[in-house]
Amino acid sequence: MRPLYFARLVKYCLIGPTYPFRGGIAHYSTLLVKHLRQQHDVRFITYLKQYPKWLYPGNTAMDPTPDSGVLQVDCDRVLTPWDPLTWWRTYQIIKKDAPDVVILQWWTPFWSPMLFVLTRLIHRNTKIRVIFLCHHMIPPDGGVFDWFLARRILWRGNAFVVMSEEDFALMRRALPWARIKGTTHPPYDVFSRDPLEQSVARTKLGLAPRDPVVLFFGFVRRYKGLRYLIEALSEARKHLPQIKLLVVGEFWEDERLYRDMVARLGLGDCVHFYSKYVPNDEMSMYFSAADLVAMPYLEATQSGVAQLAIGFERPMLATNVGGMPDTVEDGKTGLIVPPANSAALAQAIVRYFHENLRAPFTENIRIVKNSASWQPLVQLIEELSVPNAQPHTEQPAVGVPSPR
Repeated sequence: MRPLYFARLVKYCLIGPTYPFRGGIAHYSTLLVKHLRQQHDVRFITYLKQYPKWLYPGNTAMDPTPDSGVLQVDCDRVLTPWDPLTWWRTYQIIKKDAPDVVILQWWTPFWSPMLFVLTRLIHRNTKIRVIFLCHHMIPPDGGVFDWFLARRILWRGNAFVVMSEEDFALMRRALPWARIKGTTHPPYDVFSRDPLEQSVARTKLGLAPRDPVVLFFGFVRRYKGLRYLIEALSEARKHLPQIKLLVVGEFWEDERLYRDMVARLGLGDCVHFYSKYVPNDEMSMYFSAADLVAMPYLEATQSGVAQLAIGFERPMLATNVGGMPDTVEDGKTGLIVPPANSAALAQAIVRYFHENLRAPFTENIRIVKNSASWQPLVQLIEELSVPNAQPHTEQPAVGVPSPR
């Protein structure tokens, strides 16, 4: 039962990306706003522009899909992270609206100047509480400077929500005084409400009906570990001659390195590259065609791809990094292997298909999907919206060692 003080209406202002901006955090922000609005008054401030071109290697920052209403919400498009005038406009909106709580999101130090100014203005001139939703305490491939910026900005929060045990530990080291709550990443099931039959999806992709199919989905970056998955496929095909790997996503590094690797290993007939950003309305084709979703990450705190896989009821193969074991239950909804280990990946792939694990794993995923919801996250935010006895400090924590 929810505590009685949650029965009152809380006025929130949430800042984050939304459609037509691309990526999991845009989906996350939008769906969170929708669920918060079922119980509270929420103003949603989003971006006019999100990244400058030099920081965004993709072809475009926008999703070309006409929105069907799934990701359409009322919002104020105000912010540009490198334009201080828009920061001031955002603050003026917040001050005039006078919410109880401002919810900010942290996943990249690129936001540091903007968040520094906004939080400073809020704390100096209002009594509004600030809650940070932390997708990554330190971004993948981050270093000591990222750690410094994270601490410099996040200490201005009154409370924090993290999505993995690793980030909880990092946050506690960075801000020993902080009020921190953890929760798992809610599932993305809005894209899987009209799934394709597997045979139809495979026909569209030119795949044989009975071939074992593994899917790697999302932006291709070094920390995603794709090269280890390709190496694993070379070994796995000795036991599964018809196996196919679909590499679906935009490359944020040199694609030729992977294509050369595929050619060198003689895998040209079983690795299919779809080197593009996949719009929302095309996701179903790739997930529906797959038997197994592989996430061979070298580091990660959590993954939106895993939530998509759960939405599409597809078993997962993941590495034992960050919050992945919190999402993928080894032997129940997928298989967990050590990172940077091609042999372990190959063994897991072969085991999955030879032991016919898809049916039991899918049934377990269906249970998780039906029981999981956004409500635990909403309740955490509600709980953190109520001040506790410890006031916000105007001094950052000091003497905390670097996690790297």
